[in-house]
Amino acid sequence: MGTRPLLFLDVDGTLLPFAGGAWQMDDEPNPLLAGLSPEHGRRLAALPCDLVWATTWMAEANEVLAPRLGLPQLPIVDWPDEDDDDGRLHWKTRHLVEWAAGRRFVWVDDEITDADRSWVAANHSSPALLHRVNPRHGLTDADYNTIAGWLMKDGPACMYEETTS
Repeated sequence: MGTRPLLFLDVDGTLLPFAGGAWQMDDEPNPLLAGLSPEHGRRLAALPCDLVWATTWMAEANEVLAPRLGLPQLPIVDWPDEDDDDGRLHWKTRHLVEWAAGRRFVWVDDEITDADRSWVAANHSSPALLHRVNPRHGLTDADYNTIAGWLMKDGPACMYEETTS
């Protein structure tokens, strides 16, 4: 495919680690924002893909996070109101594959499981990297290296990555 791959980006546990961080901001309404590293914006923008918010933050991702990261307004996955899943898959899985519409994609989240990997492999026609991030640390150098390496080459039909950091 000639189209750039997508990178579906979760926020909580991914950009905002649950262990917090050193970037404390005064009078912050969301305490997790203290863990948002401005460096993520530069690193994400440098990846050879099209970034898409895949988070329950919805429009707030563009209103609150994008300016702090130095990112432009990004497309946002609009989640369906109903959850028709049997509980095995993450509630985002089917909708992200539908949204990708056959394009290669990376999904970065802290809740991806083997069930998601298997379902994507069976139901998505292009390569996909499902990269699970450790929610206590969020995106790390190792995560960026894995994602960038995969984006630079054609990966297998579907890969599942678990971070241990």
